[in-house]
Amino acid sequence: MKKILSVMMVLMLVLASAACAEGAIPSLEDGVLTVAMECAYAPYNWAQPDDSNGAVPIRDSALYANGYDVMTAKAICEANGWQLEIMQLDWDSLIPAVQSGVCDAVIAGQSMTSERMEAVDFAGPYLYATIVCLVKKDSAFANAKGISELAGGTCTSQSGTIWYDSCLPQIPDAKIQMPAESAPAMLMAVETGTVDFVCTDMPTAQGAVIAYPDLMILDFAGSDDDFTVSDEEINIGISVMKGNTVLVDAINSYLSDKTADDFNALMQEAIKVQPLSE
Repeated sequence: MKKILSVMMVLMLVLASAACAEGAIPSLEDGVLTVAMECAYAPYNWAQPDDSNGAVPIRDSALYANGYDVMTAKAICEANGWQLEIMQLDWDSLIPAVQSGVCDAVIAGQSMTSERMEAVDFAGPYLYATIVCLVKKDSAFANAKGISELAGGTCTSQSGTIWYDSCLPQIPDAKIQMPAESAPAMLMAVETGTVDFVCTDMPTAQGAVIAYPDLMILDFAGSDDDFTVSDEEINIGISVMKGNTVLVDAINSYLSDKTADDFNALMQEAIKVQPLSE
């Protein structure tokens, strides 16, 4: 009888654990969603000295994080009843952090590429990107109407992005320089004349022209002389640990009824309050 009771108790514990696991989100037992980002990629995310405009404290820092990614993370947490914690990491550390469980998710303007999908799962998209170039207004390339008219120019973009890996090589005879380690470094390269132009996405460019009024955006969308990109490259998503379908579903439950117009409207709010726009 004791053996039977012991077996029954073990079975009950196993069933109870399975029931809890079925509804639980790994690493969210404390109700806190830990999100990693650069905090240096306006208007997606940035660091600031106070909590103005709804900024969130950065873990192990005296600074606060804000931007489109933070606004999105706050809305996701509110919809799911979670608290939000922001971690600041370098761009190249983001995927390893979510793979190892250092963070629950990365919300950092990442394209949902097949290469990244081999390492992590994605929720989203939470934005649809348009690929553009940034040049100085007095540049010889300022009147370019397509990528063929950028031929021979010196250029760069941020490392580990489709802008550098996929887009710049499409420009004929482009003199592609070493990639920039960060978005600010990329923008400084064109601002200082180190390169003729950089390739980026529209939100980054829109924020840049506010910070650097002598820059202008080259948008070739709708022409036959534009960058060729796949849907996965323009879909911006939220990465989570491989196999964490519960967290993916929870995030997607918030994003599912959002439109491109909703995303763009929120991005415009972020651009208005980014520090360099003041």
